[in-house]
Amino acid sequence: MRALADLLLDDLARRVGITACPRVSALHLPPAPWNGDKHGEFGALELDDGSLGLSYVLLDDSLERLAAGQATDTLIGASALDVARWWRDRDGAARTLGFAAVNALSRHLFDRMAFVPPPARDSIAGIDPQPGEHIGMVGLFPPLLQPARARGARLTVLELRAELADAHPDVVVTLDPSALATCDKVLMTSTVLLNHSLPAVLAHCRLAHRIALIGPGAGCLPQVLFGQGIHTLGGSWITDARGFTRALRAGLPWRASARKFLLHAEDWRGIGD
Repeated sequence: MRALADLLLDDLARRVGITACPRVSALHLPPAPWNGDKHGEFGALELDDGSLGLSYVLLDDSLERLAAGQATDTLIGASALDVARWWRDRDGAARTLGFAAVNALSRHLFDRMAFVPPPARDSIAGIDPQPGEHIGMVGLFPPLLQPARARGARLTVLELRAELADAHPDVVVTLDPSALATCDKVLMTSTVLLNHSLPAVLAHCRLAHRIALIGPGAGCLPQVLFGQGIHTLGGSWITDARGFTRALRAGLPWRASARKFLLHAEDWRGIGD
């Protein structure tokens, strides 16, 4: 099977088609160094039609490198599709820019087809924990902790940083992805797309009957992801681009300029297919 990145990029290229591909017009970054606030975790790539795409910028030292201008010398004016391929073909800060371009091109296509995703009904992707269920999280997702405990569900968190176990001693935190093998439902952050770990993680989730991929960086076209076994995709839908970029650059909350959306595989009818 071809790599997931190849499938997503091919889908984007096919949908952009022979029309003029938008070009990158700006890069918007949160304050550097990171101030520890969640609103400083993402940057945005802007295209010349106003489309914005988000990417997590705290993987490795991407924020510091991008703030210093590294990997950005050929960015402005470049074809968005060419930059999107950096996600597959490059590492570090350039990979981060490439993933932001994937999401920006996806928003361009959504708007071109006049598609607006439905709003999310809750902050936990409709996971709906039930008594006795085993819920897996790939990346610690605090909003799920209290509802899962209150309903008697068991939680296992797959993390890159083992020290996070100290902050939540009543939650199993592990570095071993095989711990997801007995989970009934799994919630993943969009970082698994950015770092190309999604296929490896999905291989341990074969018993899960609900797998949700969410986060501000989960803004790509869903068709390929649904075909790979994701049931729910949830991201941030920007409603006021100028207000959003002002807030992002200042490290302030985005809630006045964006809303959460949720797409379910069973409801998806495609766009332009």
